[in-house]
Amino acid sequence: MRRQLLHTPEGVRDIYNDECAKKLILQDSLYQMLVRYGYHPIQTPTFEFFDIFGREIGTTPSRDLYKFFDREGNTLVLRPDITPSIARCAAKYFGEEDMPIRLCYMGNTFINNSSYQGRLKESTQLGAELLGDSSVDADAEMLSMVVSCLKTAGLKEFQISVGHADFFRGLMDAAGLLGEQEDELRELISNKNFFGVEEFVETLNLNSDLRKLFGMLGNLYTGTDELLEAKAYAKEYPRIEKAIDDLEELHRILEVYDISRYVSFELGIISNYQYYTGIIFAGYTFGSGEAIVKGGRYDKLLTYFGKDSASIGFAIVIDQLMAALSRQKIEIPFEKQTLLIVYESQGRTEAIRHAKELRENGRAVELILRDAKKSKDDYLAYAARNNITEVRFI
Repeated sequence: MRRQLLHTPEGVRDIYNDECAKKLILQDSLYQMLVRYGYHPIQTPTFEFFDIFGREIGTTPSRDLYKFFDREGNTLVLRPDITPSIARCAAKYFGEEDMPIRLCYMGNTFINNSSYQGRLKESTQLGAELLGDSSVDADAEMLSMVVSCLKTAGLKEFQISVGHADFFRGLMDAAGLLGEQEDELRELISNKNFFGVEEFVETLNLNSDLRKLFGMLGNLYTGTDELLEAKAYAKEYPRIEKAIDDLEELHRILEVYDISRYVSFELGIISNYQYYTGIIFAGYTFGSGEAIVKGGRYDKLLTYFGKDSASIGFAIVIDQLMAALSRQKIEIPFEKQTLLIVYESQGRTEAIRHAKELRENGRAVELILRDAKKSKDDYLAYAARNNITEVRFI
């Protein structure tokens, strides 16, 4: 029984020593980058009322939520996603604000994934939300922040795939797909089963332009030439055409930011979060099987909380980013200059005063009263195990 108490539940893990220190350094460096873009920190509760993440808002399915009850019988959930919490806060505290609101955050999220998926059920996210700005310029700023953060983390090679929610929704409207048909197509695209998408489209009665547009769902990379081609096919479908116009303008602004080389367009990109209304994006790099950053525009989400406000945001999954950095052999700058002072009882006053003086000058000092049963080699070995750089005996 006591051995069982040492284990964590499936899907969560302990982080300690140098790994924990490096994670904190990484988080702080990314946070400072968001601050440089003019974003202001906000913290939201770890758990919220169930309705904050309800089906009509389009967030995590109920079966994937950690649910429990308070004393009054209200259903509460551990947050699976921080964006709806930010939306609630913005509607509550900035309800009358008619200028852009820039907020950034860091916190843990909790999703009760299936054990077979092999994913962490608790993960740390750092992100930003820009509220009250519907422009493509705001979209470009978000992507610029993502690139700046990933470069700050030390990544040299990464790619951000950008799509548009209205490209897919426009296709659904034009083809008249509803309910089960749309769900089936979403499932095929999510699984990257583009042969299945082709077979599905063959069952539909579509004109040649729509068939061409559906065929572009399988393009993992769409350049500006392909966007022009798609635009030609979309002349009869205003919703799709507007989505392509937005992506073309976005590309032009990204060139001003000088980050277009990090961004590719993927018209078939979709999200499990149904609240996205404009661009959707995800960032990938070597050494991580999943996206290290996700984001998009959600212009309708705040209306559920009583504020009409266009919004866009992103979240970096710190745990995925840490794993990618490790597998790419990219070191997080980490300098540990700890001094270990081992003192005899008669040297206690000298040791404590010396440690106090050093700490006031910014030095990290660890004090240990010497155990007569332990040799100097024992303390030196202890220092080596804990990456302590200097040992003094008093």
